[in-house]
Amino acid sequence: MHEIWPGKATPLGATFDGAGTNFAIYSEVAEKIELCLIDREGHEQVLVLPERAGHVFHGYVQALLPGQRYGYRVYGPWDPARGHRCDPTKLLLDPYAKAVERGRWSLVTSPWFDWSGDHPPNVPWHRTVIYEVHVRGFTQRHPDIPPEIRGTYAGLGHPAAIAHLKSLGVTAVELLPVHEFIHERFLRRKGLRNYWGYASVGYFAPHGEYAARGSDGHQVSEFKDMVRALHAAGIEVILD
Repeated sequence: MHEIWPGKATPLGATFDGAGTNFAIYSEVAEKIELCLIDREGHEQVLVLPERAGHVFHGYVQALLPGQRYGYRVYGPWDPARGHRCDPTKLLLDPYAKAVERGRWSLVTSPWFDWSGDHPPNVPWHRTVIYEVHVRGFTQRHPDIPPEIRGTYAGLGHPAAIAHLKSLGVTAVELLPVHEFIHERFLRRKGLRNYWGYASVGYFAPHGEYAARGSDGHQVSEFKDMVRALHAAGIEVILD
């Protein structure tokens, strides 16, 4: 069982420092916020965030590692007319989560990645050619991209995809939504899915379904691998 310490109010989200994880979440109306740690069987350990700095609730859990599932339960007013919808029966995603698993749980992630000296190409505007790209659609049918990584970040970072972009003279890709998004209920009732991604629920989390390596946190490193490969080819990356 984990214990929770005061931690600090910045940065927002879940931040792993090598020894544990700091949690910080902003709310102007909450009276109490519970951090819920979820194990692989779906059981919750509930820890009340012990400190508050202004409107930021925060706490630190020692030895809590990347890959840990978590969510929040918020206690406070229920007044929809004023935009207040505190309902502790709902397990909430962290709005600052860096990864989301299966659209249900926020994930603690590792901040470390070997960027190998990466830096944005900074192509001058007068030489810039921007190509709008859908990660899944662009890579789904390219014959030289291995079938197992088509439709993924790994597919867009594959040499065949990059060679095609270079042949077009592209200097920047503008990615259609790659933030974690949901498939709306009215679409699911019709047997459809949200192809375009304009229903984001996690603006800091790469969409897990676009990861060849799965949505249990590997989507973050796979997204970074893609960016590093595109930058190495002189192609800038812009998010829609």
